Amino acid sequence: MAAFGFQAGEPGVAEEKKPDLLIVDDDPLISDTLNFVLGSDFNVYVADSRAQVKSLLRQLDRAPQLALVDLGLPPTPHRPDEGFRLVTELIAHSPEMKVVVLSGQSDEVNARHARTLGAVDFVHKPCDPDELKQLLKRALQMQDAELGAPLQSGLLGKSVLVEKLRQQVGQFANAPFPVLIEGESGSGKEIVAQSLHTKSHRAARPFLALNCAAISPTLVEPTLFGYAKGAFTGATNARAGYFEDAHDSSLFLDEIGELPLELQAKLLRVLENGEFQRVGETQNRVSNARVIAATNRDMRQEIRSGRFRADLYHRLSVFTLNVPPLRDLGDDKVLLLDHFRDLYARQAGVRGFELEPRAMALWLDYSFPGNVRELRNIVIRLTTKCAGEKVTVEQLQTELDMESMDLELPGLPFTQDFGSILDAAKRQLQIQKSFDLDATLQQWERGYVEAALAVTQGNLTRAAKLLGIHRTTLYSRMQSYANSDEARKPD
Repeated sequence: MAAFGFQAGEPGVAEEKKPDLLIVDDDPLISDTLNFVLGSDFNVYVADSRAQVKSLLRQLDRAPQLALVDLGLPPTPHRPDEGFRLVTELIAHSPEMKVVVLSGQSDEVNARHARTLGAVDFVHKPCDPDELKQLLKRALQMQDAELGAPLQSGLLGKSVLVEKLRQQVGQFANAPFPVLIEGESGSGKEIVAQSLHTKSHRAARPFLALNCAAISPTLVEPTLFGYAKGAFTGATNARAGYFEDAHDSSLFLDEIGELPLELQAKLLRVLENGEFQRVGETQNRVSNARVIAATNRDMRQEIRSGRFRADLYHRLSVFTLNVPPLRDLGDDKVLLLDHFRDLYARQAGVRGFELEPRAMALWLDYSFPGNVRELRNIVIRLTTKCAGEKVTVEQLQTELDMESMDLELPGLPFTQDFGSILDAAKRQLQIQKSFDLDATLQQWERGYVEAALAVTQGNLTRAAKLLGIHRTTLYSRMQSYANSDEARKPD
């Protein structure tokens, strides 16, 4: 087996015609078995850690269309932290990638949270090979449907916030100055960028997009600015970069906060006078590309921490657009539900599902922490599982990250309005299938304990003082959490 995996297949089968599948699992028996079982249908790559995945992706010309990710990865194989990080990183690296989560435990809370981060579905170990294969093929079909769907020339939504955003897009579309789009992950920043391009006089020219987090830091400069023949090992021919290709069009730089600090000065120069040089050349070239950048980071904090240049930020943010999170868009959640349900039902050739009244109430109450990306993935799963059916509140609950709703319950220290606490509690008890008061209170308690320890950098005496309890009481609580975590570990 090669360093990262191998491509299994029958002689005479053209490997490049098979979809690429990345399998990430630290158990070689599982990864080898999945490789063997799936290799006839997919071009398989195997990795056993986040670090190995990053190294692999930097060596590939294109990201795999599919990924199968175990949540329990080193260095915390009994906890899902690394798996969650990897799901987030894979989707940031390649937003069109379909990620399916593997879970070795019957813990659907973790699996639902992974789906909130952008995973399309999850399977429990051990899994039926044929069912897994069909699930991956369905995910691939949904990807093809998305790629084949026409781009939205406008923003979907009737809420005040979307209408304001739509008006700003119209105001800024034809201006030659840069635009910075800010918003949470999955909120639709690229759609906003595409709308700026589509409504501008540059619309007839290609819209070019580059995810700054998707390529190795060493390749960002030649990718943006191009390179001369012989500029570095492997540069056998001269090649234009994105700024050259986007000469009079729009260039979308997603995840701009990931741009290496040493390249930020060169980007600033292009923004100021349009001039740049290919790597390995001294000749100045000029680009009139209109730059649209996007980020889900707090750029002011990035500046304070020294990771982003203040002058570049001010140059990029001549115009700033804030994409609202889905939780603030009210009935637009239903409009988006209808849009994606019709799209995927049509693409799959099935009848769309409907939400029963209680399920619709839950849909409107749910905060969608993964924003539009999470909503879309939920619709994909319901279209697959419940075509032509009425979806009950119990069925919908299995698709949502209900733990996130628990955390939205107002905490006593944050409000003096008991009425709001009472209303939130009633709503939660009505929609949640089962409720455990002790578990909920313990969750809040542990959250405050861990927050106090973080604030005091692990100083037990100071943390106890913050919490208003004795140091020995704090230590006892911490020990009980550790024992509880240990008890949940598989034998």
